[in-house]
Amino acid sequence: MVDMDAFVDRLNPDMCVVTAASDDERAGCLVGFASQCSMKPVRFVVWLSKVNRTYEVARRARFLAVHLLTPEQFELAALFGGETGDEVDKFARTPWVERHGGAAVLQDSLVWFVGSVEQRIDAGDHVGFVLEPVESGRQEKTEGRSLLRLADALTIDPGHPVPD
Repeated sequence: MVDMDAFVDRLNPDMCVVTAASDDERAGCLVGFASQCSMKPVRFVVWLSKVNRTYEVARRARFLAVHLLTPEQFELAALFGGETGDEVDKFARTPWVERHGGAAVLQDSLVWFVGSVEQRIDAGDHVGFVLEPVESGRQEKTEGRSLLRLADALTIDPGHPVPD
């Protein structure tokens, strides 16, 4: 087995909250595996852990919402990263609104987009959801504001740990 720690430990990706809604059920989680994956057409991929409730809801959803936060929004990140929807209604604890296709959009996020699920890629313990953006929004003042990164979120104990 290849030791990837020296490589992976140097990464400090942006963190985002992904929300899914299907059949009157909502879920959301903090995600560190996400990236634009195509320029023409624009596509974005978010990777959801198979052990998370968000994954179960996202499997049935036609649209997902992706939200970027600032380091000052640590409590919101901790809610979606450190609590499990199996036990807590995260959406009762933060303002949100229903947007395109029933997507649940967090009103306090710095920027967000709703994407239609174009493809699902099983890659082991995570599944990639390839999204085509269909709607987006942002706060009024976003210029110069830094994004929440992995290093900012390391103290959040995951609601569902990574399986062995």
